[in-house]
Amino acid sequence: MAQSDPGPGASTGTAPAGTDERPPVQAVILVGGKGTRLRPLTLSAPKPMLPTAGVPFLTHLLSRIAAAGITDVVLGTSFKAEVFEQHFGDGSDLGVSLRYVTETEPLGTGGAIRNVLSELTAENILVFNGDVLGGTDVRAVLDTHTASGAEVTLHLVRVGDPRAFGCVPTDDDGRVTDFLEKTQDPPTDQINAGCYVFKRSVIAEIPPDRPVSVEREVFPALLAQGRHVHAFVDSAYWRDMGTPEDFVHGSADLVRGIAPSPALTGVRGESLVHDGAGVAPGALLIGGTVVGRGAEIGARARLDGAVVFDGAVIEAGAVVERSIIGFGARIGPRALVRDGVIGDGADIGARCELLRGARVWPGVVIPDGGVRFSTDV
Repeated sequence: MAQSDPGPGASTGTAPAGTDERPPVQAVILVGGKGTRLRPLTLSAPKPMLPTAGVPFLTHLLSRIAAAGITDVVLGTSFKAEVFEQHFGDGSDLGVSLRYVTETEPLGTGGAIRNVLSELTAENILVFNGDVLGGTDVRAVLDTHTASGAEVTLHLVRVGDPRAFGCVPTDDDGRVTDFLEKTQDPPTDQINAGCYVFKRSVIAEIPPDRPVSVEREVFPALLAQGRHVHAFVDSAYWRDMGTPEDFVHGSADLVRGIAPSPALTGVRGESLVHDGAGVAPGALLIGGTVVGRGAEIGARARLDGAVVFDGAVIEAGAVVERSIIGFGARIGPRALVRDGVIGDGADIGARCELLRGARVWPGVVIPDGGVRFSTDV
């Protein structure tokens, strides 16, 4: 990686004495992905804007950043970029100052970071993947980066089964030694948690205007050059929210208090029912269920680990387990939805059974009894 762009203020990367007004650290959040694994929900909204425990998912991350005392935040957007600014504006409601940079063509993780360089003035830049729900101590990551003198610091999280991930071994001093692809016999339980601290000068070395992967190009190149890449390792809460299963699980963990979030106040429990929602007598809400604003839950309905978006209707006697029900969708009487995703405005008829990963596209109407797995009528 060639050296370039020493940064604003002077050719050495340091402004003249008495004139350096750069903040000590800035945050960048990458939110440009299309969220294809969460379709059909992401046909109408970017993944970081989907309601998670009642607020857009990105709200949880922004609240964590603000709680760590970091107020200067840049969003790297792409897919449906306008939605972010329409909702968050200048960020003042969350105690941060937000700016937006849009990539017109997909640039990968490294390219997306390089694309926001013109908005970066701090020496150290904290970078987050915008689809990770985490509980690590953000300030501790920064402190490790500063104390180690590294050019890049990675947050690594220990997981019980690292085979589904690429793993990142480190030496006894905490320096990263390699980046390994998925393997059935991983040498460590440490995986990339999608949070990094970069020196701005390293971001300036990333080639501009083309797709670049930090995992496959930037980090391996730094190691090959003998540069200092350090690790902050912990076992804090961590979940990639990219699949329906993980989205449901993460939302339930927030509701039940298993996953921390400064964006949520009050007592945690088995369910979270938002203002304007109606829950009829005899309905059972458990497992971290969320009922959105204006949604209606019928008598004797059973919701276990359900995520019900605003305006959805669950009719009497219906059962919804570990599933996401989109905006304004309707689940008919005595229908069963288990491990499924129902798109916005879809209408699922009475006594239908949708199981094991079923996905219904927005606006689709399934008649009463139209889909069954069991033989009884």
